Amino acid sequence: MPSEIPSGKKLPVRKLVIVAVVVLALAGGLILTGDPRALLAQGREQWERLMLAVRSAGPLAYFSAMAIFPGLGAPMLAFSLPVGTIFGPTLGMPMVVFWSLVATLVNMTLTYALARRGLRPILDAMVKRLGYKLPAVESGDLTDLIVILRLTPGIPFLVQNYLLGLADVPVGRYLVVSSLFVLPQAVAFVLFGNALMTGQGKLILAAVGLLVAIAAGTHLVRRHYGAKAKAAAKP
Repeated sequence: MPSEIPSGKKLPVRKLVIVAVVVLALAGGLILTGDPRALLAQGREQWERLMLAVRSAGPLAYFSAMAIFPGLGAPMLAFSLPVGTIFGPTLGMPMVVFWSLVATLVNMTLTYALARRGLRPILDAMVKRLGYKLPAVESGDLTDLIVILRLTPGIPFLVQNYLLGLADVPVGRYLVVSSLFVLPQAVAFVLFGNALMTGQGKLILAAVGLLVAIAAGTHLVRRHYGAKAKAAAKP
């Protein structure tokens, strides 16, 4: 078993509090100085314009961006949550889910390849600067490392991919084991985002149920690995 899981920097609580206060103050100011209904309608109109502009760019451009930009630091959720609303009416939700999974797999493969080959020295230095440390792992523990990284809260998705590439995890094992944890979450977030933005109550409940089931399964696997680590640490 890996003797140490990567640990990130502590959250900058003070900065988060300041940002939250500023955002709340701005929101309060907008509400007090204007008609909330008009502001809501204005926001909805701007959102619909944005969605129309993105839809006009086409699914190829969108899913290509979804495959590439999260590897450069963009949050994957920024693509997963609105994609159903954008392309569901034209492609249908099954195809939206399918291409979202393809984009996620391409992203996982690209970031892994960059970490293992092309940009290894740069990414190694970047990961260390972010405060993450890759544990020394024997070849027999590589599957455990993949599971631990995918289940450890607080580690960004791209950092997980880069760490596994830097650890020289075999590509087949990396994709298969990672997919067991990453792809169900990707499906759940696509469905949840679509249900939330279209206001479909039953779909929201179904998507939330799927997310809860994934969280419960993650908790059970994490407990299993925690018990396994404790047993291995005993003399």
